[in-house]
Amino acid sequence: MRGKFITLEGIDGAGKSTHHAWLVEFLKHQGKAVVATREPGGTELGEKLRALLLSEPMHLETEALLMFAARREHLDKLILPALAHGKWVVSDRFTDATYAYQGDGRGLAPEKIKALERWVQGDFQPDLTFVFDLPTEIACERLAKTGSAPDRFERETREFFERVRESYLRRAAIEPDRIKVIDSRLSIPEIKKQLENIVVSN
Repeated sequence: MRGKFITLEGIDGAGKSTHHAWLVEFLKHQGKAVVATREPGGTELGEKLRALLLSEPMHLETEALLMFAARREHLDKLILPALAHGKWVVSDRFTDATYAYQGDGRGLAPEKIKALERWVQGDFQPDLTFVFDLPTEIACERLAKTGSAPDRFERETREFFERVRESYLRRAAIEPDRIKVIDSRLSIPEIKKQLENIVVSN
């Protein structure tokens, strides 16, 4: 049986990475063979591209092309083979992030993203996507408290993150069967319970 592909999305600071680790462990306890991964990244080449994307200034279209180059490798080397062997794949970000960050966040025309999406992944989509939603001001406060040096995306303005957040919510409204919005203002135990209920019911 083919495995399932679950992605986690949201603006920086919304708690996505914390729940990514927990969800992987939860699925393992359910008896699933699970592969944890992230975008950009997930492969040796993808991680090299990630380092460039998070640190080097570049043209917006270059940024989008590199995102999809990393994604093509990710699909070919990790995601699709794992799913074909019945494993579940849980990824920290996927193509929804490109529409949110490069599209609505930075202003890249959606038709350009759609063309790259069709070329790189055809009609392949996640089986389930969680969008961790948090008011931008709270997310920015959380990021400031981490103490780590912000990457190129984390240094963006509050207005940028507002556009990204609104993009995610619009996509969730269009695809409610696939995309589930999680209120990241809730306590961690409450969020875990929501994730558990949704995964089990899907």
